[in-house]
Parts: sequence; C-alpha cells; structure tokens
Amino acid sequence: MGRFSAADVFRHDQPETTAVLAVQLGTPQAPEPAPVRRYLAQFLSDPRVIEIPRIVWLPILHGIILRTRPARSAAKYATIWSPEGSPLAVHSRQQASLLGAALEAAGHRVEVALAMRYGEPSIPSVLRGLRERNLARLLVLPLYPQYAGSSVGTALDAVMHELATWRNPPELRTIKHFHDDPGYIAALAARVREHWAREGEPEQLLMSFHGVPESTLLQGDPYHCECLVTARLLAEALGLPGGRWRVSFQSRLGRARWLQPYTEAVLRELGGRGTRRLDVICPGFVADCLETLEEIAIEGRETYESAGGHGFRYIGCLNDSPAFAQALGSLAQRHLQGWPTAMPDAPAQAQADARLAERLARAKAAGCPF
Repeated sequence: MGRFSAADVFRHDQPETTAVLAVQLGTPQAPEPAPVRRYLAQFLSDPRVIEIPRIVWLPILHGIILRTRPARSAAKYATIWSPEGSPLAVHSRQQASLLGAALEAAGHRVEVALAMRYGEPSIPSVLRGLRERNLARLLVLPLYPQYAGSSVGTALDAVMHELATWRNPPELRTIKHFHDDPGYIAALAARVREHWAREGEPEQLLMSFHGVPESTLLQGDPYHCECLVTARLLAEALGLPGGRWRVSFQSRLGRARWLQPYTEAVLRELGGRGTRRLDVICPGFVADCLETLEEIAIEGRETYESAGGHGFRYIGCLNDSPAFAQALGSLAQRHLQGWPTAMPDAPAQAQADARLAERLARAKAAGCPF
C-alpha cells in the first residue's frame, strides 16, 4: 500500500472545488466529565499550547490534571450549555454559514467548511471530505483575529500535517491574522454601540484578551502586540479617551508568568475603586464560549462585585453579527484573488460542463475507466 492517500472517488468529469476552511478552537461534545476529559487530553497534549518538555508535562497531565480537572470543567460548561449544544459550536456554524452566504452574494462559488482544532468536526475529517469533492484550491481562515502560536500556529500545523499525507494536495493559502482589519474593527465597534444604545455608556470599558505565557512574547510571538493594536483601534473607533478603557489578559494556566495585567486583578482593582459601571468585552474571541460566558460573564462579575464594584455588563462576542460576516467575506475575497471562483452564468456553466465531458471522453480513449 502506498504511503500517500488519495480520494476514494474521482472522475475526469468531476469539477474542481475551491474551499475556505474556517478553523475554530473546538469544544467538548457534552458538558460531562468523560467528553471534557477527551477534549482536554487533546488540547493540553499539543506542544504548541504547553511548551514544557514532554517528559515533564505528560506525567503531570495524565497523572493529575486529567484526573481532577474534567469534572470541574464539566460543571462550568453545564452553566453555559444551550439546547443546541456548545455555544462555541453553535456560533461557529452560524459564522461559517454566513461567510458562505456573503461569498455567494459577492458572486463567488466557494465551499465554506468549518473544522475544529480539537474535537469534532476535526481538521483531518473535514479536509478528507473536501478531497472527495475534488478539492483543488484551499484557503485556511483561522477564526482568531490575533496570531499566537498556540492558536493560529497550531491550526495551520494540523492542516499542513494532514495535507502532507495526500498524494495530490490542493493549492494552499492561509490567513495569518486580521487583528487590524477595518471590517473586523468596525464590527466590534458596532457591537459595542448596539450595547450602549440599549444600556448606556460605562465609566470604563475593559477589553479582556486570552492570555499566553509571557515567555512566548520574549521568544518572538506577536500576539501581545496585536492585542494592543486591536484595543487601540477599537478605542479610537468608539472615540474613547485613554482614561476610559483598559486592556487585560485572562485564562491563566499554571504558575508561570503570563501576559499582564491579569483580568482578575484588574476587575478587583476597578471594583475596589467603587466603579459604578463597567463594561467588559473580549475582542480576541469571535464566538462566545466558556472563557467569555463563564469566566468573564459569571466569575468575572463575581470578582468585580465582591471587590465593591457596581453595574457590571458583559458585551457578547461577534457571533452572528452581519457586519462580522461581511468582514470575513471581504477578508476571504482578498485572499481568493486570482483563483477561478466567479459564479458562472448559464452559458459559461454549459461550456464548463462540455469541457469536463470532453476531458472524460479523452481519458476513456486513453484507457482510463473514469
């Protein structure tokens, strides 16, 4: 048997597919200890996520963390789970569907597929499904605005690892980040303004980004800088002076020093000042998930109010925002330039079908049965 795999189904009259692969982090299949354990095992085994020597880390992971953390995490997931399932999965599917609709409305014939870096639908399974539809051109769009090796980097790793096993891989393009994309910033600003139109403006706006170890910054990861750029551009779009907005970093894991200031510490500080109204947004997350709905909207509120703060409001992620769908569509179109993605009219489609039929006839004449 050959080392490299190929499509199970191929015909010379099968049209080529151009696809956008949207990649999100992933989620457990259910808010229960067993599926949470499987998810955490995959996530925390990724050397891009935990940059500790394997000989040191794996005994800790399997001997301690995966024995104690799944039950606690499952209880947290249960507080945010919806009838449709994980909020991250629900919103990510919506975003992929809206992106497909935006590209179609702009006249592009492109398949949009969603894959999860951890859990299901997995990157290998989604890519293999596309291969069966004669995937010829692939644009990978990680749904992380700011680049980090532990997010975008590992998503691209997984795509490359799968394509490295294909006998006939597609043309490949990747989107590294969109932290300063005007459409993304405008969608964030619109989300905040919609919230303020309903609830009124706060004393302070806190922008909380997911944290990473400080060592990654010192080793050249641009994540910290890109978060600060996003925050500055959003504040400028909202017309906020410097004294009315802050940046912080959440979701610290372990005892190592992570990017600071920590969100929990900032919430305690602002609460201790007796702040009368605080709004919190998480610009680095494009879809609501455990880290936003539980860690910020529930635990963050408790931290802030227990320190003496009042008027805590969490501003939801972009989720099904039409403005964000259009921003993703424009972003994808820029990276699709030069590929034959234009939606054909009836005469052009008839000509394309005729060319494929002719190609099949030539293949059969040359002795190929398909």
